[in-house]
Amino acid sequence: MEKYFENFSFQNRRKLIRLFNRFRTISKAQDLNFLATIYKTDKWGKHFYTPHYKFHFSSFRKKKLNILEIGIGGYESPTQGGGSLRMWERFFPNAMIYGLDIYDKSKLEEGRIKIIQGSQIDRELLTNLSNRVGGFEIIIDDGSHQNEHIIESFKILFPLLKNGGIYVVEDTQTSYWKEYGGDELNIDNPKNAVSYFKSLIHGLNHSEMRNSNREISPYEEIISSVHFYHNLIFIYKGVNPFNPSIDLS
Repeated sequence: MEKYFENFSFQNRRKLIRLFNRFRTISKAQDLNFLATIYKTDKWGKHFYTPHYKFHFSSFRKKKLNILEIGIGGYESPTQGGGSLRMWERFFPNAMIYGLDIYDKSKLEEGRIKIIQGSQIDRELLTNLSNRVGGFEIIIDDGSHQNEHIIESFKILFPLLKNGGIYVVEDTQTSYWKEYGGDELNIDNPKNAVSYFKSLIHGLNHSEMRNSNREISPYEEIISSVHFYHNLIFIYKGVNPFNPSIDLS
């Protein structure tokens, strides 16, 4: 159907496609598999992430919140990508959706979708963005997939995530790919993203370690759970162990 809009300008075409897709999804705004297909994101089909997203995100769906997704897609093209941003905007009817990309994707702004250009490891940019919008409840790293960037982005952004929020890392198969800084020969390499997040699991139980001299990481008291799936990780921010005197707001 979108081929019928080809003779329109890019912005007018985007408006028409937006209206058309909203009509097609009127009765299926809660079906992430369907939305991923309509909005042409690889979170369903190439990957099978949307069932996990629905499980973890459903309780947030009607809330007023801020969502940040790192990586918009389409590489250098200013008019390509943004499928998952549109999917999130449709799934979360009261959320502001922020997309961050190293390339200029400002032409993809529409509705409640806002675009920021910059690096996913630019601490100043990320901190200023979080302060400006009032923080994020959900952060999704679908960016460069370089192991160094995955770990550094988490170290910058997880402390900025709101209490009770969820941090997601996609496409963690690059933890084993050399060209992305991964290591399949030594899968316990701490520079490997999966290995790094796996190390946080012991931190969930740090208060029960009686004779350990291990150094507690700055994240261990603010991670309440970690969930691993095929090429996908969810990290929940909360108090660990529960202590009402700790204020994460």
